[in-house]
Amino acid sequence: MTTTAIAGEGLSKRYQRGLAQSGLLRDKLAAAFRSPTKLFQRNRQEMFWALKGVSLEIKEGEVLGLIGRNGSGKTTLLKILSRITRPTEGWAEIHGRVGSLLEVGTGFHPELTGRENAFLSGAILGMTRQEISRKFDQIVAFAELEQFIDTPVKHYSSGMYVRLAFAVAAHLEPEILLVDEVLAVGDIRFQKKCLGKMGDVARAGRTVILVSHQLNQIRRLCNRVLWLDAGALRREGPTAVTVSAYEEEMGASRGDDEREVAGAAQFLRWQLTGKNRLEDHVLPGEGETSFSFVLRVNHPLFNVHHGIALYDQDRHLLWGNAADGLTLKPGLHELRYMLPALPLRPGVYSWRVSLFDGATRIDDWECTPPMHVVTVPVTHYRDEFAGFLNIPSRLEVVSIDS
Repeated sequence: MTTTAIAGEGLSKRYQRGLAQSGLLRDKLAAAFRSPTKLFQRNRQEMFWALKGVSLEIKEGEVLGLIGRNGSGKTTLLKILSRITRPTEGWAEIHGRVGSLLEVGTGFHPELTGRENAFLSGAILGMTRQEISRKFDQIVAFAELEQFIDTPVKHYSSGMYVRLAFAVAAHLEPEILLVDEVLAVGDIRFQKKCLGKMGDVARAGRTVILVSHQLNQIRRLCNRVLWLDAGALRREGPTAVTVSAYEEEMGASRGDDEREVAGAAQFLRWQLTGKNRLEDHVLPGEGETSFSFVLRVNHPLFNVHHGIALYDQDRHLLWGNAADGLTLKPGLHELRYMLPALPLRPGVYSWRVSLFDGATRIDDWECTPPMHVVTVPVTHYRDEFAGFLNIPSRLEVVSIDS
């Protein structure tokens, strides 16, 4: 039976927005006497909920992703779970030692050296000096700070800070590891090392909660995802489905154009067909991909043009094709396509199909719902360097004579 590592019920955190211009008692009393109603209303308006009514249960050994816009409450939730801040309402139970990496250098004393901070962090986790000593050489080697480990950390760069902070958090064997967007700092090579280490931590059966705007990192590492929106839990579930729903909403700002419902013809619906599909609009990965579009023709059409295009959520054109000289009689028609492969990165994509008679538009449809690709990413671990395609590759390094 799987043990619960973290349980929370109705977690809420309220903060006050802004500060009073003066903290002097005489000024507060004067303001209260001048307008007690306004003072009360202003104080009430200055309060806001950074987190509101979030309940969760995380099993031992689970790797959970937290996603959402900036300001959605992700960091606030992690601060509550790491006992940095108390919830205004609700409760949380944490079973096990917690190692948290919420901000660069969180928990480090600037006047202490890297060595001293590593031992201090281990002591806070409840480890003995002997236990920390056994891990110390691994920490220093991973952080690549051999020459600076006895330098006060106030002299470290942000990259040095995060290398040491991550190495300490990951190597001192907490049962629960909380990581908040720290991989946005540092060079690409070290980010890759961190991803590999978090994978090792997860495979060792420890519980990990990861906050990241790099959705490829979430897909690679997490079993389940919580989506926070304006401080509340918007959705939770399997990684592929939840991340795709989040991406769909992030890309939905452009909206859908109103389509004409009358005319010579109209596209009605689309779906994936064949074996390489999870649902009508969910593509699991590589392999032969079939899809079709249902067209209703109201009047005979002769020598018309049909176009098709595939876009990503940033409206980049990924693939397109066309067919000319189509003759269509009244009734329902299914336009069937087959591609030998559609090796796309995980994400949300949209089809656009059109029908023209010369320069006259018969129908031009931005197909709904969008297509969700939920394959495992095999490209670069940073979204901005992964490109459009999700194609596996093999690297071979061969020495050659000069």
